[in-house]
Amino acid sequence: MPTAIRNEVESRYARAAQAPEAALCCPVDYDRHYLEVIPEEVIAKDYGCGDPSRWLQPGETVLDLGSGTGKIAFIAAQVVGPEGRVIGVDMTDAMLEVARRHAPAVARAIGYANVEFRKGRIQDLRLDLELLDASLREAPVSDAASYLALADRAEALRTMHPLVADDSVDVVVSNCVLNLVEPEDKPRLFREIHRVLRRGGRAVISDIVSDEPVPSHLRADPELWSGCISGALTERDFLRAFEEAGFYGIECVKFEAEPWRTVEGIEFRSITVRAFKGNEGPCLDHRQAVLYKGPFRAVEDDDGHRYPRGLRMAVCDKTYRLLQRSPYASAFAFFEPAEPVAETEAPPFACDRGAVRDPRETKGRGYRATTPAAACTGSDCC
Repeated sequence: MPTAIRNEVESRYARAAQAPEAALCCPVDYDRHYLEVIPEEVIAKDYGCGDPSRWLQPGETVLDLGSGTGKIAFIAAQVVGPEGRVIGVDMTDAMLEVARRHAPAVARAIGYANVEFRKGRIQDLRLDLELLDASLREAPVSDAASYLALADRAEALRTMHPLVADDSVDVVVSNCVLNLVEPEDKPRLFREIHRVLRRGGRAVISDIVSDEPVPSHLRADPELWSGCISGALTERDFLRAFEEAGFYGIECVKFEAEPWRTVEGIEFRSITVRAFKGNEGPCLDHRQAVLYKGPFRAVEDDDGHRYPRGLRMAVCDKTYRLLQRSPYASAFAFFEPAEPVAETEAPPFACDRGAVRDPRETKGRGYRATTPAAACTGSDCC
């Protein structure tokens, strides 16, 4: 991204922290109950295109990327409750000032303080920019040697004092910010989201996507960049970015039918995507099976396993447990072996074979039970 465009994005959002700018946001139907305790300045100067807080649960640790003046973070604070925790990350000082200034009032209104705001770039969640600022004040860059040493100082901060540690949060949320990241940094951004999530954690991201690739002349427009247009990925590329970062169970939980804006015939709309972390690990055979119930003739998961409707498919223990969790569980029936297989005795499982599991393999080859018909009347019948 050219420096002029980057400067325009940063300065426009700094200005938007001083005075509201309607062009930076889509209409979003937030839960009014949560907005009642949030100061009007925060609401007026916060910009978004969705509400990822709707997919949070009590007690979770939440990371809000591009937290701005704090609206989503303050909503999340109420959803996760006093046992939860919310971390907002933003790189704009003016936005952070508004959020931090109002945080004590929100804490008093809800009865607990569980929100903090940190300065950083969302594509580099290891680097604490306030620590870097302090380091630069102590040893300013004054010549070529100190400029070259700056990279070493930044790397030391990433290693010794990471802004957000590995495997430290349950949910990463973001509201119309990922599109502002430079194209060359977007793969790193999605990897960073994956890195900070705990195993079993998830990302819930609201952002602007396009139905066609954005042409180069629109990508070179500073105003369209800061307006969430030029940096938008296509619908397919946005979902593929989660896949390439290692997520599974990726789904659009909200897809706006009507575009937010149309530019030169290209439609730009808001979507919210939920994606999970945790499909890593060995594949071991515990003789389990799953049956896909429909409605499609067959489906394929993010690891390439295919599940024809109505067939008991052999799966490894890792896949079996993944399918028992959101977002898959309601689509499958699950079959454990009659005699459990000990972890130390389970052989490797070839996940690429796509084999049907014979019911006798789970029930046991010697299974010969016969049960009497159950007596029932009316609605008690099976």
